[in-house]
Amino acid sequence: MRLGVLDIGSNTVHLLVVDAHRGARPIPAFSHKEGLRLTEYLRKDNRLAEEGIERLCAFVQEAVHLAEDKGVEDLLAFATSAVREAANGEEVLARVEDSCGVHIEVLSGRDEARLTFLAVRRWFGWSSGRLLAFDIGGGSLEIAAGVDEEPDVAVSLPLGAGRLTRDWFTADPPAADEVRKLRKHVRTEIARTVGDIVRYGEPNRAVATSKTFKQLARIAGAAPSSDGPYVARSLSRQDMAEWAVKLTTMNAAERAELSGVSEGRAAQLAAGALVADAAMDLFEVDRLEVCPWALREGVILRRLDLLPGRHDQSAPGSE
Repeated sequence: MRLGVLDIGSNTVHLLVVDAHRGARPIPAFSHKEGLRLTEYLRKDNRLAEEGIERLCAFVQEAVHLAEDKGVEDLLAFATSAVREAANGEEVLARVEDSCGVHIEVLSGRDEARLTFLAVRRWFGWSSGRLLAFDIGGGSLEIAAGVDEEPDVAVSLPLGAGRLTRDWFTADPPAADEVRKLRKHVRTEIARTVGDIVRYGEPNRAVATSKTFKQLARIAGAAPSSDGPYVARSLSRQDMAEWAVKLTTMNAAERAELSGVSEGRAAQLAAGALVADAAMDLFEVDRLEVCPWALREGVILRRLDLLPGRHDQSAPGSE
């Protein structure tokens, strides 16, 4: 069947269309996205501004038409931290549904971590043993660990690269004092979770997903995306520590000139690097492997799990 996933993230709104059935890997058929950066439309009262709402509605309407054109049978729409934490988030979703006819599910931070972990598990397989997975989004950091498809522990922290850039940096490049204060804050927040996660056991494999980690790995020497998803990519703790320092001394224009760094995300890459560096250091991870699948694929895989199998028409259907 042909599925469509509409991902309303803190940085990007993305329509992904895939061909898939239960037991098979989803094959991308079409992709359309826009760097909407909803976190930048959050006012001081934590409400999404009218301009951001209008842009979101326009994109969703466009996505609906594109999904119809591409023959999508089922459109799954979800939103993450920017909408979840906005004071008027429910009003925004009601307005989108009224104007576009699309119901958008708001994922909790824990569900983000769980579904991302599912995607990582399916990509690397059972032979990977205990997995530890990190995902840095625009609004939050997700961490999950476990030996099964359902993680033993899954947490979400308000340490997204976009959020931290907006709340902690006032200059470009940021002042040394701002960097130091943010570094301390990030490490304090992550350190609180370490004990609850590592008590389940040491990971056999540590994995990173998300655009932030992919860009950090690329500037540290990983293969470009044009080489395809099956090329092994990784990020070492030593490289991460060095780049965490370098990126905070560069302005957004200089970061955008680095290999693999998009202009739209360059401004928040320094904050993202501080989070990645802290996570690798505090969890004592020497090397992270970069997974091409993340939350969107996790949502797709969970949906496919609910479909009847080819030879099992009595299996439960979708809910």
